[in-house]
Amino acid sequence: MFLFAIAVMFKLFSIQFIHGEKYRGLAEKRAVKTVVIPANRGNVYDSEGSLLATSVPKYDIRFDALTPTSKTFEKYLKPLCDSLAVYGKKSSAYYQKTLRQARANKNRYHLLARNIGYSDYIRLRNFPLLNLGAFKGGLIVEQNTKREHPMGGIAERTIGYERIDDQGNVTRPGIDGAFGVKYLRGTDGKRLKQNIGKGQWKPIADYNQVEPKDGYDVYTTINVNIQDIAHHALLKQLEYYEADHGCVIVMEVETGEIRAISNLGRTKNGNYYEKLNYAVGESHEPGSTFKTMALMAALEDKVVDTATVIDTKSGKKRFYGRTITDSHHGGFGKISAARTLEVSSNIGLATIIDDGYSKQPYKFLNHIKEWGLTKPFGISIIGEGEPVIPEPGHAKWSKNALPSMAYGYNMELTPLQTLTFYNAIANDGVMVKPRFIREVKELNKEIETFDKTVINEKICSDKTLGEIREILKNVVVRGTGKSLYNPYFSMAGKTGTALTEYWMKDWKSSPRYVSSFAGYFPADHPKYSCIVVIHKPSTKKGYYGADVSGPVFKRIAQKIFTDTPIIDEVESLEVADEAINKEFEGFYKTAQTYKTIMPKVVGLPAMDAIALLENLGLNVEFSGLGKVKRQSIPEGQKIKKNQKVVLEVS
Repeated sequence: MFLFAIAVMFKLFSIQFIHGEKYRGLAEKRAVKTVVIPANRGNVYDSEGSLLATSVPKYDIRFDALTPTSKTFEKYLKPLCDSLAVYGKKSSAYYQKTLRQARANKNRYHLLARNIGYSDYIRLRNFPLLNLGAFKGGLIVEQNTKREHPMGGIAERTIGYERIDDQGNVTRPGIDGAFGVKYLRGTDGKRLKQNIGKGQWKPIADYNQVEPKDGYDVYTTINVNIQDIAHHALLKQLEYYEADHGCVIVMEVETGEIRAISNLGRTKNGNYYEKLNYAVGESHEPGSTFKTMALMAALEDKVVDTATVIDTKSGKKRFYGRTITDSHHGGFGKISAARTLEVSSNIGLATIIDDGYSKQPYKFLNHIKEWGLTKPFGISIIGEGEPVIPEPGHAKWSKNALPSMAYGYNMELTPLQTLTFYNAIANDGVMVKPRFIREVKELNKEIETFDKTVINEKICSDKTLGEIREILKNVVVRGTGKSLYNPYFSMAGKTGTALTEYWMKDWKSSPRYVSSFAGYFPADHPKYSCIVVIHKPSTKKGYYGADVSGPVFKRIAQKIFTDTPIIDEVESLEVADEAINKEFEGFYKTAQTYKTIMPKVVGLPAMDAIALLENLGLNVEFSGLGKVKRQSIPEGQKIKKNQKVVLEVS
């Protein structure tokens, strides 16, 4: 026994003094650990400062039932439970019972509230007992962060959200993902937590070892008003045509800033949501929208001029053993080179390009390369699609390659790449890189700005540019897009209809198409360029670009200029206009004539009618925009001051 006692004493001495540091370290490691407190991600804003994405803190409030002394627990239990009863949906007696049970069971991690907002968190931590903090009151606060998009599903895919794998790699595209590591993510903080048994950990103190630093805010080029217009215009058309998916991009011509981008895919239930970023990442055969590029190359090289006569036959023509057809039954016959683009003749463009470049294909391909369309633009958003432009030696190259490329087959571009070219046409030949980000800020402090980047200073000569712009205008006036023509609002662009999945066995019995429209508006002084691409619309309702995608383009263009105020600079406000003066004189005469009787305001612009009636002392209420359709007080009836009149405006 004596020897055994000596051995025990020796072991205790060894543990305490010889190996003490080692065992104390192990005990500390098992009982206490440092946990990471994720920093709040920076916000994402639109170009006008409207919030697109933000990090919202959420809190779990728990109670360590053993921390308060018996005296403190009994003193504050009822006031705490009374406050919880007001906050929650259960009685004070219920909370008293559960908290007493938690103390009896030695529960040091009892849940009081889960996933609550900041205002509720502040409210709960000021309740009796909990306001004594972690050491005296047993308060345990756990914070987590949730990413929210105030605009809901609109542009959600483009805004994106970041998902990090075990190696720290960003695995999701979008602005939030592309700028997450450098700007939005911030610096994480640290906090000590103690093991309280059963795999549960609680904060040791009501403060952090290292406070987290929030990420920077990113200001995008998106405009929420234009984004809303584009989203709903696309959604309406997708639903009507029961299409598989589609996308829209609206770009500001001069700067290349993306004002709107919408990507909607169809679910099994027939609903649409921001499924994938088709506009940026999906390469596909562009179809007839590429014909503009083909004809531009031919005009620039003087292979043809706009008046050159092209024989499109009777709608069918053989090229190297393969027949190319036009959509127009019976063909177009002999037409000018300009007209081949206006009516979108496959045979016409294939003839022009094959006759001009079959012996020197690189002369044609070099134009595409100079325009920057053979490789990605290197935009900030992750996941940009790769263009496919075959050349001699490529697996897709054959004698038929050039004729096929002339009308947009045997090659692939993303919608964004196609739009960038059309934007250059609108921008007097200057091709600018698409831009999604304007600046990065920390509160009001500017961290970094992103300026316009020019890809190509001049895509072609002024002569060619003028000819192409005139043809694109005529496409809408008298060509394939004539159904979109409006004499009061000018647009220019090119329709596109491409057969897709023609390599599948059932393509003849169940053909599938990609409908598109690319262009800009207004036609003479372009402010915005836009592309609409809709995949696999129901062929029972239509599939041509002018019918499916064109109306979306038109709706967006007209809504932008109806709903978005545009301010032009003027040299002087002293402008003499006879028509305006005459209109004012008539308005003044009416105002002076009708003093005590109700004038006729039906047919007047709403603003004129309101001004006239308010000057008569009437209280005017109206709804709508445009001209007055009805007035609640009939013409000629006597009126009194402050009398109410309701105008119906249409």
